Amino acid sequence: MSESPPPSSPFPVELREEMRGPVMWLTIDRQERRNAINAAVLEGLSDALARANRDTAVRAVVLTGAGTRAFCAGADLQSGTSFKFDYAAPYQGMANLFRQARQSTVPLIARVNGACMAGGMGLMAMCDLAVASRQAVFGLPEVKVGVFPAQVLSVLGGLLPRRVLAEMCITGEPIDAAQALELKLINRVSDDVDESVDWLLGRLLDKSPAAIRRGLYTMKKIEAMAFEESMAFTESQIGLFALTEDAAEGQLAFREKRKPQWSGR
Repeated sequence: MSESPPPSSPFPVELREEMRGPVMWLTIDRQERRNAINAAVLEGLSDALARANRDTAVRAVVLTGAGTRAFCAGADLQSGTSFKFDYAAPYQGMANLFRQARQSTVPLIARVNGACMAGGMGLMAMCDLAVASRQAVFGLPEVKVGVFPAQVLSVLGGLLPRRVLAEMCITGEPIDAAQALELKLINRVSDDVDESVDWLLGRLLDKSPAAIRRGLYTMKKIEAMAFEESMAFTESQIGLFALTEDAAEGQLAFREKRKPQWSGR
């Protein structure tokens, strides 16, 4: 199976795209820069996520970095322009990618194969699930170069305890994969990170596509709601779940003691 991105992709070098069955794999391919983020990577990720969410045949997206040293080291500091923006533009590329991930109804899985630093922590945190190799490390070292984590706080804040997050931001010191698992920053740690990806996908791909997509929509919508607003919203959502073809098929299959045949509708 070819690992080349589709011909329409304008960024064939920085970000590799591959379909493995119903799963889209996105690999940041900048090993010489420890898979650091640049404009091409941001644009490529945004384009791929948009296409994945338009295509109901895509059941999940796996995001990773090339090689074994790094998942993503964050902004490419070698460029010298990492934190320079058009300040007249109210929306920036990294923040827009996080907004896009928050709206994704396709499950996003981070395959953390090495160092996950700074903006890389944001890419990991924007995903719905994350698995890591045992040698992976996680850190927010921005203070070491005179800046501070900013956009990533919006996606990390709900994943880490307040004091742990503050310590990581203020000291810039990393945590290892075992600590990340204990803090529930990631779902699983393994010597073989691909085994963990397969473990997750094996428990995801046989479930209702319609339930997962609408379910992720519901989960993400209620995160910023007050309790009563959340209850009113979820009251209406359960009725919509029940109207899908997958809901009818799943309950019929349960009664008939057989595996459901999902339509994804």
